[in-house]
Amino acid sequence: MGMTLPGITVADSKARYILIMGVSGAGKSTIGKALADKIGGCFVEADDFHPAENIRRMSDREPLTDAHRWPWLQAVAESAIIAMERTGGPVVIACSALKRSYRDVLRQMLSPLFIIHLSGPMELIRARLAERQTHFMPVELLDSQLATLEPPQADEEGAALSIDGSQAQIVARAVQLVGHGPAEEA
Repeated sequence: MGMTLPGITVADSKARYILIMGVSGAGKSTIGKALADKIGGCFVEADDFHPAENIRRMSDREPLTDAHRWPWLQAVAESAIIAMERTGGPVVIACSALKRSYRDVLRQMLSPLFIIHLSGPMELIRARLAERQTHFMPVELLDSQLATLEPPQADEEGAALSIDGSQAQIVARAVQLVGHGPAEEA
């Protein structure tokens, strides 16, 4: 189910900042919240920090540019820092972070950062997006996200994790990957 990225090892010690990344519909929020609950951490939902203009653009099926994303990523990182200072961590962040440069911004502010890249069959992701009724991200923007996606590279600490399987299985594998205990059988 999970696959360690080439050259990337499972966290040797408990990860303090954990980024759950991937395209919209991959399950970042669901898995991130469940992981935070399982390891006794805080959860930061990056979507909560989009300014109204970003939400309007996405709702109107307009992809965001890098210029739209920089202040948003800064706000996400600042929120994670505040959560870490308040609780001592760990902090789980659900954020698309599709480009290396976006993850670099987060990594510069949140170190060490362990990345879990949720990925899976596009048919499954499209179906999940089509079923959403309350989210501002339309299925029509999935192709632009896929075109933008730069999967984590060997020098980025983390792992790829397939979204095939039950939520319990995915979360158990994520717990194991971040070094917060053995994965429970689902």
